[in-house]
Amino acid sequence: MSFVAEFDRMPLGSLTERAGAASAQDVRASLGSVRLSLTDFANLLSPAAGAHLEELGRRSQAVTRQRFGKVVRFFAPLYLSNECVNNCKYCGFSRDNPILRVTLSIDEVLREARLLKEQGFRNILLVSGEHPKFVSNGYLADCVAALRDEFPAISLEVGPMETEDYAPMVASGAEGLVVYQETYDREVYGQVHTAGPKRDFNWRLETAERAYAAGFRRLGIGALFGLSDWRFEAIAVAAHALYLLRHCWKAQLTLSLPRLRPHAGEFQPLTKMTDRELTQLICALRLMFPDVGLVLSTREGPRLRDGLIPLGITMISAGSHTEPGGYTGAGKEKIHRTERGRQVALSADDPGHTSAPACATAATGQFDISDSRSVGEVAAMVRGLGYEPVWKDWDAALLASGQP
Repeated sequence: MSFVAEFDRMPLGSLTERAGAASAQDVRASLGSVRLSLTDFANLLSPAAGAHLEELGRRSQAVTRQRFGKVVRFFAPLYLSNECVNNCKYCGFSRDNPILRVTLSIDEVLREARLLKEQGFRNILLVSGEHPKFVSNGYLADCVAALRDEFPAISLEVGPMETEDYAPMVASGAEGLVVYQETYDREVYGQVHTAGPKRDFNWRLETAERAYAAGFRRLGIGALFGLSDWRFEAIAVAAHALYLLRHCWKAQLTLSLPRLRPHAGEFQPLTKMTDRELTQLICALRLMFPDVGLVLSTREGPRLRDGLIPLGITMISAGSHTEPGGYTGAGKEKIHRTERGRQVALSADDPGHTSAPACATAATGQFDISDSRSVGEVAAMVRGLGYEPVWKDWDAALLASGQP
């Protein structure tokens, strides 16, 4: 049985109602639980629990230090392409957005990756829009193969595929797959995904299971906060995580907490999640899932990121770019627009046909980042908090048979 079948039977609506109306007594009872249930988790998301945020923070910090120590893993997103066949109202890469696009060659991917390696990164996330004409399975496997000798940890955030299509990427050296459901609210999902294969809610919901079957040893899930009620999304993410921990137990699991950021297009968030509510969610997730990694990206601002790291975050990005070629300017000479699947060269008078800085491509990013500090500045901040930045926490040699 897949998570889709289980998901459709879950009382997510009633749990969301509970999360909005739990009493102080309910919160105290859940805080006293040794092992939290989804009902306890809902109680810890309630406004009543918000009054206990300081206690939640202390407990979350203690659990995180007990399970993970005082370390923070660093990773960098590396965007391969911003081509996409989907229309997603909330995404800068959306098919009908008249943005400047590019797909990097393997050599250009290496150029980007090697700059990240010079900065210290050994853990990279390859990100791409979903367009099989420009980003094929073979292309992704070739990108991984080109990087595997220099990066011990390579993960993918790409369009959902069949298990057999993931297998070559695993064989090439990819160890992780990240897929956000975006929203677990079926009605809202249909409203914001207006065209393309991404309209299939169930297909996306089962992606992590197909990736596990293909051999990925790290799985990442999450919801994009700003599309539906944040408490509903949080409970759905927790339910999904519980399922994966039961059925995909050989893989490590991470949960991401992205909030909508400005991007190409005019879409505005449909719901609001405050900084305080995000903090409450992080603490509740840590108490619910003591051993699961919690990821915080540069979508959030410097001050908030600095404050959230000690409360339960175990993995962060730094110095990020969300456009292909953003680190080195790779692919700048190939910038174009895409109309009905056909690449259209820019004319001399095209508003996008301007010279970009040497450190950046002119391609359009997926969204605007909020924490623009350099990698060195973020690493120094982490050390200042008394934590150790971890760039590489394992090596492929550990899996090699016959090696000491």
